[in-house]
Amino acid sequence: MKLLIISHTPHYRQGKTIVGLGATVREIDHLATLFESVRHVAFLHPGEAPLSALPYTQEHVELVGVPPAGGKRLRDKLSILWLAPLYIRIILRELPKADVVHVRCPASISLMAIVLMALVRRPRVRWTKYAGNWRPEGHEPLSYRFQRWWLQKGFQGGVVTVNGEWPDQPPHIFSFLNPCLTSEEIAEGAQAAAEKEIGEPIQVLFVGRLEAEKGIGRALRVIERLRRRGLEVAFHVVGDGPARRSFEEQARQAGLAETVRFYGLLPRPELGRFYARAHIMLLPSSGEGWPKVLSEAMAYGVVPIASAVGSIPHYLEKFGTGRAFAPDEIDHYTEAIAWYASHPEAWKQESRRGVEAARLYSYEEYLRAVEGLLEAGAYD
Repeated sequence: MKLLIISHTPHYRQGKTIVGLGATVREIDHLATLFESVRHVAFLHPGEAPLSALPYTQEHVELVGVPPAGGKRLRDKLSILWLAPLYIRIILRELPKADVVHVRCPASISLMAIVLMALVRRPRVRWTKYAGNWRPEGHEPLSYRFQRWWLQKGFQGGVVTVNGEWPDQPPHIFSFLNPCLTSEEIAEGAQAAAEKEIGEPIQVLFVGRLEAEKGIGRALRVIERLRRRGLEVAFHVVGDGPARRSFEEQARQAGLAETVRFYGLLPRPELGRFYARAHIMLLPSSGEGWPKVLSEAMAYGVVPIASAVGSIPHYLEKFGTGRAFAPDEIDHYTEAIAWYASHPEAWKQESRRGVEAARLYSYEEYLRAVEGLLEAGAYD
């Protein structure tokens, strides 16, 4: 079978090789084992690739690169209108060639794809993934709201997968776990977790973009309050962004120069050593579906303390590990970390539960689930 993927995944030229966002490339490499060919319509950016970018290892994955559009600035938003005819032409050209189409929302190019899918009959097997927050409570772009409404109605045909388990889901919408772990990483994580005990200094980890929405500023305030309480903490920050220097300055002004260390953006293979020594994953983000870094951390016995957005509170309660609070409830995050520090047996129990739950996020489990989806995804 031939698979067509449509997404906004960033790709870059690295010499003669095309590299893309590491987490998505890893997922598509495994997905490609179910197909004889894969064509991925996605953004090809100019400039240098980030350290997290990876090449595809499956030779039958081919990028159909298009210029990127969209962003926070007005001229970036207007670029969507300028490039829309190109996107539409390429999508209409590629759809009839495929046996299966997989669209990854939300994104501008994905919005065009799901609208066009309502107008064409091929391919019959369709799978749309909504990676964002399926039931957001705060403000979000109008295009996101439209995409969720369109998918909820099923106009695009086929099946839709979402993060979390929600009441009153139509039969074509499936709760789905996003994969991120190889069998080797699961084994490595389980070994690291078995040998780990919580104790001071409490090893706290943040992995993500360094921007206000991801909560790094709030996380620094949590660490500051823990230090004021006399708790010895080491805070490891992995990630980068244009605002990194301002957050480094926030840490310095809070007297955390010896407590916080910024490592910048690191390739996925280097994250294992951070997960292996961490006790707590701190992620007070403003908006998420289900962050893959939580699954990765849980595999290594790290207990997550994250924001109660998207599917995070659902799954943490289901798995019996970690805590979820509103993004701005700084005192609650602080109290939770302090509580785990003073209750090492409870922390260890939740650490073990996280390791077991993380197995559900393996690529092997993912491929079994995808095969079931494809059987249900035919569009009549």
